[in-house]
Amino acid sequence: MEQIILATNNAGKIQEIKEILKEFPVELISLKEAGMTIDVEEDQNTFEGNALKKAEEITKLTGKSCIADDSGICINFLKGFPGVETKRFLGEQATQEERNQYLIQQLEKVLEKEERKAQVVTCISLSTPNAPGKVFKGVVEGYISKTRRGSNGFGFDEIFELEDGRTLAELSKEEKNKISSRKQALQALQEFLRNQNERSK
Repeated sequence: MEQIILATNNAGKIQEIKEILKEFPVELISLKEAGMTIDVEEDQNTFEGNALKKAEEITKLTGKSCIADDSGICINFLKGFPGVETKRFLGEQATQEERNQYLIQQLEKVLEKEERKAQVVTCISLSTPNAPGKVFKGVVEGYISKTRRGSNGFGFDEIFELEDGRTLAELSKEEKNKISSRKQALQALQEFLRNQNERSK
């Protein structure tokens, strides 16, 4: 059975990817399970570039296929900020609460909902030893809320508001998983793998 390395040790991400790809005859293993402690620098200027770089570097080091991702939030009023700097725009030591509060403050004088538009973006890449890497993208459209709301999510969920007025952190886990940008990107990857399997039969 082919092994595919997942470029993460995040248990939640690993479980989600395993669930989506369970129909395929592959063994998915974390970086830790692969005996790797590598931390690939995310220095590209797009989510696609960062995801692809991580996957391709790990494939080069191991000779095995790799799945990697990069994600973040993009705010229209701030010209796409924080974008690829989502994890780092206040420095490595900042808490998520500080990052969320900072973004709310940047938009505190922006009262019209339409001017508070934002997107959550996830790019998932698949790198294999014998073919160019592929990138699959998911996007959720919404708005930056005026206050932090909800307790079910993580990251920017408490300030990312959907069309129905609820933040991602006010959704149940099941509701969020149906619409998340990661789910969209993984479903695109799943379809690609399914097509590859059909062609090889």
